Amino acid sequence: MVFVPREYFVTPEQEKARYDLHRNEPTDIGYVNFLSRLMGPIRERLKPGSRGLDFGSGPGPVLREMFKKAGYPMEIYDPFYAPDKSVLDRQYDFVTATEVFEHLREPTETLKRIWATVRPGGWLGVMTQPLPPKEAFSRWSYKSDPTHILFFSPRVFKWLAFRWNAKCITADKNIFLIGKSVSHGKSRI
Repeated sequence: MVFVPREYFVTPEQEKARYDLHRNEPTDIGYVNFLSRLMGPIRERLKPGSRGLDFGSGPGPVLREMFKKAGYPMEIYDPFYAPDKSVLDRQYDFVTATEVFEHLREPTETLKRIWATVRPGGWLGVMTQPLPPKEAFSRWSYKSDPTHILFFSPRVFKWLAFRWNAKCITADKNIFLIGKSVSHGKSRI
């Protein structure tokens, strides 16, 4: 894992201003296809009617609408656009975090909070660009976004699954699924 030192973080206002530039709409087929890459592997593991949470839904909760249309009700949480923290006090059959983990300012606490929302037998689906090899890092454009402050390698997701007594599946190069066992026992984190 690589992280940006706190003194280089942009302010929350600057971060929101950057997000406000995003135009992620349900009519944008490219964006819908992008989100489908996470939705597909999660959906394969769900029972009909499973309930979910989109953590970090952004200004347009397109993923929620996609799951809802497919018969999976979904709540949303976003610190800027849907800040109702009461949704984090419940558990869900699945939780998604699409292009969110690279923005976590307090990763330990936030990851604990996210994991607590996953019901035993449920899934956490994460989409984030994995850390490239060291020799490619200086040329990696993903790190140039000033709101991207935390970069995960695939090994970190395996480590998290180990710490949480869970299983980790790499569904694609930037899609990681962590399944909470039905008898998940005590987490190590």
